[in-house]
Amino acid sequence: MAKPSRHKELVRSITRDVVEHPRDLTRYYAERLGISRVAANKYIQRLEQDGWIARSGPATHPVFSPGYKRRVSQMYPLAGLEEDVAWEKGFKPYFNLAPNIQNIVSHGFTEMVNNAIDHSAGSSVFIWISQDERMLWIIISDDGVGIFAKISSALGLPDMRQALFELAKGKLTTDPSKHTGEGVFFTSRMFDSFEISANGLQFNHDADSPHDWLQEASGIFPDGTAVLMRIALDSTRTAAEVYSNFTDAPEDYDFSKTIVPMKLARLGDEQLISRSQAKRLIARFDRFKTVVLDFAGIEQIGQAFADELFRVYANSHPKVELVPVNMKEQVERMWLRAVAPPSA
Repeated sequence: MAKPSRHKELVRSITRDVVEHPRDLTRYYAERLGISRVAANKYIQRLEQDGWIARSGPATHPVFSPGYKRRVSQMYPLAGLEEDVAWEKGFKPYFNLAPNIQNIVSHGFTEMVNNAIDHSAGSSVFIWISQDERMLWIIISDDGVGIFAKISSALGLPDMRQALFELAKGKLTTDPSKHTGEGVFFTSRMFDSFEISANGLQFNHDADSPHDWLQEASGIFPDGTAVLMRIALDSTRTAAEVYSNFTDAPEDYDFSKTIVPMKLARLGDEQLISRSQAKRLIARFDRFKTVVLDFAGIEQIGQAFADELFRVYANSHPKVELVPVNMKEQVERMWLRAVAPPSA
């Protein structure tokens, strides 16, 4: 394999380098690379042209700072790792973000790194954050067993695709003594896009799309779990706003509402027709006050499925409000039939 060019090598470390050597960057690179200061300065000029470096002060004694492009990466052993320390010392000092963006990035970083620490059963985690003039990206990738395999094993699920569906509901954790199961749910809704790849599957949540989706994906990370998060630097979204969408705030800050993408309730090409499918769907609904059932992408459902969900479950759990939305005509007919009062 060919060695990366010196320019690419410097890009990997430039954000840290320029923060740590704002006044002696030329000398630092000359000594590090074993080249002349003139040659080092040429590399610096190219990095500046590409947007990785900004300069100020007199031409003879410039002061360098990070440009609009920034990138920091680090591999950590999971043993003894503290996610807040990794953020505060390893990444936060190198990014100058608007307060709402920094709050979201800090939340997503610490939640996903903590998941790797507590759940992955791996030995290391790779973290990469990059930004340009418009966007910021985060990748957190561990070498563990994979999140969908871990959930399937812990909950005794017959299919790893069902683990992904449970994850989409929220309040799912394999270790309730340490976690509420809210981390992935809220984090996925704070970012413009959120992906989890593991065990040959990929879960996607996109702020521009009303639907979560699942796809087969071998991905560039064959082992463990990889999380990719993206957010626009001019986004006005706030963490508090996301929380309020799924709670009864301001009176109640409990995670009381979830939106269930019914499209993910299907395994493969199966249709939603049976009572057993409905029973699989309603697992853990009783942890919420309101469950919004998003039928987008579902053309039809069976009478037994509708009856089990909208009559049997609803009657036995009167404190759980089921709210179907985006129903096609046939789905709405099945819903109305299930909730209609019995004939006299």
